[in-house]
Amino acid sequence: MKKIALLGALALSMLSPLVIADEAKPLRIGIEAAYPPFAFKTPDGKISGFDYDIGVALCEEMKVECKWIEQEFDGLIPALKVRKFDAVLSSMSITEDRKRSVDFTGKYYATPAKLAMKEGAVLNDVKTDLKGKKIGVQRSSVYDRYASDVFAKDGAEIVRYTSQNEIFLDLNAGRLDATLADSVNIADGFLKTDAGKGFAFVGPDFTDVKYFGEGQGIAVRKGDKALAEKISAAILAIRANGKYKEVQDKYFSFDVYGN
Repeated sequence: MKKIALLGALALSMLSPLVIADEAKPLRIGIEAAYPPFAFKTPDGKISGFDYDIGVALCEEMKVECKWIEQEFDGLIPALKVRKFDAVLSSMSITEDRKRSVDFTGKYYATPAKLAMKEGAVLNDVKTDLKGKKIGVQRSSVYDRYASDVFAKDGAEIVRYTSQNEIFLDLNAGRLDATLADSVNIADGFLKTDAGKGFAFVGPDFTDVKYFGEGQGIAVRKGDKALAEKISAAILAIRANGKYKEVQDKYFSFDVYGN
């Protein structure tokens, strides 16, 4: 009996480090680091931005290590499904279409979509006045879906790109007439830069929930509700303890969380 007890104790001692290691397992987070001010690379090659800082705050709240993995936006959900990472924190809109593929946390911010065009452009009727115009959108984004379903039917030409930064380059070069994207990304990533001089927002805010969802959330694999709930609780916690506002105020002069 003593021998059996000794063997049992030995087995437990061997398993303990494995349990501890599993509990200390880093949270692998997928991000596209080409979407300022939400995610971008600093001159020394490090990831920075609102999404990144919020992720760091959430990991600190949950007492886990963040491990960031870069991925182009249109590959984020496929990579999540094959377990390249555990969550996607990359300004991903919570839409019914995406909910069929992944589960989401509660939102961590919400901002409207806008069109940007040459300064002085007028859109009296968005659908009619965009006929024949080339509109750049990021592939597989909610902006791609909306432009394809709405603007293309009224005669606009939709041009898809891997990243929003590529769209800004072509808009500046005159190869596009407009872009539909997140209003904050357009403002900070283009209009406030030298390349964006001579361009401006045109037309209304675009907020149709069918296309633009319920705000931006963090995606996890379908069925991983425990992780989604854990991260959702952490979002509420950093909202309550002031950490969210601290990160927000670093990047914005307004309440980016929305209503």
